[in-house]
Amino acid sequence: MTTADSLQREPMMTHPLSGITVVSVEQAVAAPFCTARLADAGARVIKVERPEGDFARGYDDVANGQSVHFIWLNRGKESVVLDLTQADDRARLEKLIARADVLVQNLKPDALARLGFPIERLRRDHPALICCSISGYGDDGPLAQRKAYDLLVQAESGLCSITGGPEGPARVGISIVDISTGATAHAAILEALVARGRSGQGCDIRISMFDVMADWLSIPLLNAEGGHPPQRIGLAHPSISPYGVFPSKDGAQILISIQNDREWRAFCRHVLHNPGAADDPRFSGTVARVRHRQDTDGMVAGAFASLRRDDLVARLIAADTAFAEVNDMAALSAHAHLRRTEVDTPAGRISFPQPAALFDGASRPCGPVPALGADTERVLAEHSGTSRPAKVP
Repeated sequence: MTTADSLQREPMMTHPLSGITVVSVEQAVAAPFCTARLADAGARVIKVERPEGDFARGYDDVANGQSVHFIWLNRGKESVVLDLTQADDRARLEKLIARADVLVQNLKPDALARLGFPIERLRRDHPALICCSISGYGDDGPLAQRKAYDLLVQAESGLCSITGGPEGPARVGISIVDISTGATAHAAILEALVARGRSGQGCDIRISMFDVMADWLSIPLLNAEGGHPPQRIGLAHPSISPYGVFPSKDGAQILISIQNDREWRAFCRHVLHNPGAADDPRFSGTVARVRHRQDTDGMVAGAFASLRRDDLVARLIAADTAFAEVNDMAALSAHAHLRRTEVDTPAGRISFPQPAALFDGASRPCGPVPALGADTERVLAEHSGTSRPAKVP
């Protein structure tokens, strides 16, 4: 058993990243999202925090006086407090990195280099080290030094322009840029670990929040460049009809999606009780239904308004129509499909949604959330030497 193996917590020993040590100089959401997933998979994640802590610790106080952001994003990690303005603590970080497999950081571009840790030097000193740097706009270019937070990049990338309704642009209701960036970093690190297993060489990964969002916006971008800029139409689809929300007689908000003519025919027969509508030239084919969206949606809205929720749902099921109810967070909390997990935190156990992946039919447990600096003395004592432990091939 290697030194890195021996440091793994017992429940994590059978996980795929057992034996992998991650040092993360991180804060907020994007990098912590990535490293939380690495910790879930069994990696030892040493979270380096400034003396006042990751500022996400203060985002809210909803979870027994603690930040729900921090709890969700930092389970299974160890908290080490270092003041990187001090030479002694920079030397301690150097020792942590020397024995790590992966370094993750989301400081401003060049900030780590100014502290004495340029990625190029770290890769030269530690050829097997995988470095993942997350930034707002990359390392160069006109916006490279601009501060970048989730909503700012939602706006700058154009995401807000296609979100919301005709009355104006809107923010996506979660930190979609941060989360997608963290997921991209997680996938890139896993790829680099696979490649290192073959070559023995680490990698320098650079990921910008803007690049991630631009990638995810490829479809609306290409439509716009092709002369069909997407319009904000709320809970509807710009190129499919009927695909939107229609209220029932008793006020239930039902969102339906008709993807092709076969579904449309079944919908007309079982839901509208108007099979002849399937042969009406105005509604024959997706393009025609979109071109006559007002008539299409009007016919659907009239039928829905005449039916109570339970009767409507029964018809939709009979037609095998894709549909969903427009729920709020209270409905999600009570939803039959919501799977939950619990984690230990400094203020007691907290329940939140279980990470989605099932492995051989089972969920992985999430590790505890650390108090600020809870692991500093122990981790620094373990890393008092400078030699890198041998790695399992």
